Amino acid sequence: MTVRVHPAPTLYVDADACPVKEEVYRVAARHLVPVLLVANQALQLPRWGDVRSVIVGRDFDAADDWIAERVTSRDVVVTSDLPLASRCLAAGARVLGCDGRELTDDSIGGALAMRGLKAELREMGVSTGGPRPLGDRDRSRFSNELDRIVRDVVRVAAE
Repeated sequence: MTVRVHPAPTLYVDADACPVKEEVYRVAARHLVPVLLVANQALQLPRWGDVRSVIVGRDFDAADDWIAERVTSRDVVVTSDLPLASRCLAAGARVLGCDGRELTDDSIGGALAMRGLKAELREMGVSTGGPRPLGDRDRSRFSNELDRIVRDVVRVAAE
């Protein structure tokens, strides 16, 4: 009898400004999947779970480039960076924003267009405001969605 071994998915986190790292650690530990925190600087790691840190150069988009070059269709990426999300979707990865909304091939185009519009407005001096702080409901939604996505990816990897 041949036993097929499927590699576990990896949770890649665009970690420099990620406000939901604790939630990522809990979901990853529950599903026994490794986490790679990719950042421009050293980050404090939890004492439990399979969480590793990758420190990339300080070049603009160094963390994004590192993730995009390695992510596969078995992986999940947590990021608020829409261009990185688009690159990861092109590689077949699942992508979850820090606000708990999954980005898909169907939604990324509109999100990138809105990003561009807001950038143009800012250049004209219009205040577009920043993201609102995450509340308990946002964190709960993020955890639930990440749990759902990781379950899906683990199930597909086992097939």
